Amino acid sequence: MTVKIGLKCTECGEINYTTTKNSKTYTEKFEARKYCSRDKKHTVHKEVKLKS
Repeated sequence: MTVKIGLKCTECGEINYTTTKNSKTYTEKFEARKYCSRDKKHTVHKEVKLKS
């Protein structure tokens, strides 16, 4: 079962990226270092739910 998730910047709070994940095989919260256009640097982005 794949679900859409958003990746939210931990520093500015903006959702900069969207992606999908298989919730049955990957049950942990997704976290990645991505580029934030507001901060103009790479920051940690964490998984958040998107409105359907």
